[in-house]
Amino acid sequence: MELSLPCKMGFLISSVWVRFRWGCPPGKITLKYDARETCYFVRGKVKAFSKGGDCVEFGAGDLVVIPKGLSCTWDVSVAVDKFYKFDPS
Repeated sequence: MELSLPCKMGFLISSVWVRFRWGCPPGKITLKYDARETCYFVRGKVKAFSKGGDCVEFGAGDLVVIPKGLSCTWDVSVAVDKFYKFDPS
């Protein structure tokens, strides 16, 4: 599974990001990405498992790029709060 974790940093979030916010409680959730997503985690902790069994961990302070077409299961250990945007291409 190829998820990019380009940086771990705090930054000023633009107004474009502020409009798109998502959260979920602890638990497991299966996701399919029909578009590339870039997201910044304000809080939370996640282990993402691909169908092949690869695992990537990310959480509060991480900026994550998720490729179009990825299917994975998130195991959320700490409730997630994130800002996100989809790449229209």
